[in-house]
Amino acid sequence: MSLPNEKKLNHLLRDWPSEAVVVTSWLNDQGYSNQLLNRYKKSAWIESLGTGALIKTGDKVGYEGAVYALQNQLNLSVHPGGRTALSLLGKAHYLELSQTKVDLFGDTFETLPGWCENRDWGVKLAYHKSNFLPGNIGLTDLELKSFSIKVSSAARAMMECLYLAKTNPQIIECYELMEGMNNLRPGSVQQLLNQCNSVKVKRLFLYMAEKAEHSWVQHLVVEQIDMGKGKRSLTKNGSYVSKYQITVPKELEEHGKQNL
Repeated sequence: MSLPNEKKLNHLLRDWPSEAVVVTSWLNDQGYSNQLLNRYKKSAWIESLGTGALIKTGDKVGYEGAVYALQNQLNLSVHPGGRTALSLLGKAHYLELSQTKVDLFGDTFETLPGWCENRDWGVKLAYHKSNFLPGNIGLTDLELKSFSIKVSSAARAMMECLYLAKTNPQIIECYELMEGMNNLRPGSVQQLLNQCNSVKVKRLFLYMAEKAEHSWVQHLVVEQIDMGKGKRSLTKNGSYVSKYQITVPKELEEHGKQNL
């Protein structure tokens, strides 16, 4: 290998975070031709993860390493959200200790590349395309061993959980998660609710936060939030909550009343 190419290789390996995916197109933009990358592969410095993606030889790369590449090299808004984000942030202690499914959220026009979607990461990737929240708000940096990724903040993750909730058990589980949200920042919650376009999520979020008696609810300016019009039934044969015009599971509405 020529000296210039050896220097480029040293530079590449030095700046390549451990356990992270690097996208071929991004490397091309950095001056690494496909021909040069093929030489590195033949010399066993790097290896293909799939078409268009590479890892350092010997690295054990998890889905987090894929998210790193999606965010930092492909500039996608794809991020761990919902239950996954709450677990990563330590906000979901009662959830299973070992993750079997990872919830990723991205904008409606964003698609996971084949190397990401088809790879066996040891967990099931559940990718949710949505625009009920803007992709650039309510995110926080999560520091990992050698790199950081953006994940949903606790408030945004809670709203993502509500967005996905379809069944009574899922709705009740969301409330159990909400009970632990006692230290959310009102300003962040306000911004998310103001820009959320899901009436179901906004009404459920406020209903649950109020039911859980969180003090930060008092600092929200509910008049600024578009709550939509008309009733929303989230379950059959449930209890109607007139303040928020929603029908919720009876066991949720009755939760805590037996202690009064």
